[in-house]
Amino acid sequence: MLQGTGSDVGKSLLVAGLARAFTNRGLRVRPFKPQNMSNNAAVTADGGEIGRAQALQARAARVQPSVHMNPVLLKPQSETGSQVVVQGRVVGNAKGREYQAMKPKLLGAVLESFGHLAREADLVLVEGAGSASEVNLRSADIANMGFARAAGVPVVLIGDIDRGGVIASLVGTKAVIAAEDAAMIAGFIVNKFRGDPSLFSEGMATIARHTGWQPLGLVPFFDLAHRLPAEDALGLQTGSSRGDSDRTLIVVLAYPRISNFDDFDPLRLEPGVNVVFIRPGQPIPGGAALVVLPGSKATIADLAALRETGWDTDLNAHVRRGGYVLGVCGGYQMLGAHISDPDGIEGPAGAVAGLGLLDVETVLGGDKVLVDIVGTSADGAAPFEGYEMHVGRTTGTGCAKPLLQFADGRKDGAVDGSGRIAGCYVHGLFSDDRQRDHWLRRVANKPSGLAYETDVEETLDRLAGHIEQHIDCNRLLDLARAPDLKQTP
Repeated sequence: MLQGTGSDVGKSLLVAGLARAFTNRGLRVRPFKPQNMSNNAAVTADGGEIGRAQALQARAARVQPSVHMNPVLLKPQSETGSQVVVQGRVVGNAKGREYQAMKPKLLGAVLESFGHLAREADLVLVEGAGSASEVNLRSADIANMGFARAAGVPVVLIGDIDRGGVIASLVGTKAVIAAEDAAMIAGFIVNKFRGDPSLFSEGMATIARHTGWQPLGLVPFFDLAHRLPAEDALGLQTGSSRGDSDRTLIVVLAYPRISNFDDFDPLRLEPGVNVVFIRPGQPIPGGAALVVLPGSKATIADLAALRETGWDTDLNAHVRRGGYVLGVCGGYQMLGAHISDPDGIEGPAGAVAGLGLLDVETVLGGDKVLVDIVGTSADGAAPFEGYEMHVGRTTGTGCAKPLLQFADGRKDGAVDGSGRIAGCYVHGLFSDDRQRDHWLRRVANKPSGLAYETDVEETLDRLAGHIEQHIDCNRLLDLARAPDLKQTP
């Protein structure tokens, strides 16, 4: 199990790299994260949803993603509350203190999923969540030491030298956690190093001396990490919104509860495109060719945030200038005339006027749609592969001119009379080179210059090589083969 001294120390990326490295050695590898908090989710082969990072790790292991790889997923809907997804299915909503009371009941599902993966794998790589030193949450923990001790899994602790204070963060973790928890930690890795590694040899020795843990690797910063999907919206790069004659500016509105923002990674990697995520308080730049309203975990609340920051006015100006607009999932719902949430699925029950840029309206409710989709653009010009992940139904006269047609004959989305404003429920459109090329020719009169899926595979292989070079992978395997360390959680 890889745990961290804090969030964003590189746990997800290291698990992905290790998964590909050990898979390349011929092992059957499965990724596992007991509890994740993210609005960036993926549809699984067994009909549920998990964190996007675990889906990438499954890809690294060359297996289909499963709900058992992330049995508890928390999808934030407000500053204090989240939707709770257990083994791929929504079980309800909970505020922070309510969720703490739920966690002991969820441990059974977590251990069940772990056992399922362990039975089909040679190696399960477990990723912790947040910080291993959050002793204030330890009593009901299922994400870090609570799981490790319940399942008998040895732990490797990761520190991030890029943020500074890595010696104190690793040694300090040993100082604050219980002795029984510290005994589960067999070694440590220092991640994101820059410069001459010989200058930190004494640092590695100091950590080992104060903790008694084995140094398992000093990992240099992986420069290609930006070519893989980010797990957390905090990792989104806002970039420069200045357009130029050589690069097409595409703007994505990063409202507070943005979800599935990896939809736009393929566009971000296009050599002739500048994708900028703008946050509330930043105006929509006038030079944008395309403005995208992405998915949202709280559509009505994010629509209110959109209006509060003045983006509705900016959008209208963008449309008057002849710019293109695309809404995906929650963003598609916002583009319509009306949104109602009579049962309070995404927040307080209520209804609001939409932006009125498409002649459709949405009622949130019913079962959540979680399914992979294939089809073409409605004009038949460009095939795609993607997925649906939403609640609610969108109807109206605007649907008579759909954006997409599915292989089973169903249609999705709407396009306005000008052809420049469109929305749909399908995520992942731009991962398909054919569909992305279609959009770039449409909004910027330029072809795609990227083979996205090939690029992801090559990056994962390079990451695996980076890991093999700088982490003692043989020693990690020895630790994984250690006798059962199971203790009371």
